[in-house]
Amino acid sequence: MNQQSRSGATLLATLLLALGTYAHADSDTYKAQKQTIEARHDAAKGQCKNLAGNAKDVCQARADADRDIALAEAEAADKNTADARADAARTRAKSEYKVKAEQCDDLAGNKKDVCVKEAKAARDKALADADAREKTDKVSSKAAAEEHDAAAKAAREKRDADYKVAKERCDELAGDAKKTCVDDAKRRFGQD
Repeated sequence: MNQQSRSGATLLATLLLALGTYAHADSDTYKAQKQTIEARHDAAKGQCKNLAGNAKDVCQARADADRDIALAEAEAADKNTADARADAARTRAKSEYKVKAEQCDDLAGNKKDVCVKEAKAARDKALADADAREKTDKVSSKAAAEEHDAAAKAAREKRDADYKVAKERCDELAGDAKKTCVDDAKRRFGQD
C-alpha cells in the first residue's frame, strides 16, 4: 500500500470513527429527549386529574398529542431522513385531529358536525402536505446524489486525461528516468 493509500485509509478510518461517535452521541441525546418528553407527559396527565367531563378528555388528548408529536419530532431529528420527517408531520396531523375531535364533543347538532368536518379537513390537508414534502425531499436528495456522482465522474475523467498527457510526456525519457516520471504521474493523478 503506497503512502497516499495509507493516508486515505487513515482518513477514512478517522471519519468513520467520528461518525460512529457522533451517531452514539445523537442516540444518547435522543434517549434523554424521550425521557424528558415522557416526564412532561406524566406531569400534563397529572394536571388533567383535577378536571371533569369533556374538559378532562380534551386535557388528556392534548397531553397525549404533545407527547406523540414531541417523540416523533425527536425521532425525525435523530434519524434525519425524509421518511422520518414525513412520519413526524403525519403524527402531528393525526394527533392534532384527535384533540380537535375531542373539543368538538362539547358541541351538539350541526355545529358538532361542522367542527368534526373542519378537523378532518385540517388533518387531511396536513397529511397531503406531509406526503408532498416527503416526495420533494426524496427527489431533492436523489438529484443531489446524481449531481455529486456526475461531478465525481467528471473529476475522475479530467484526472485520467491529465494522467495520459503526463504519461505521454514521460515517453521521451528512458530507463529509470522514464520509470520515475511515470511513477510521479501516477502519484499526482491518483492512478494505481
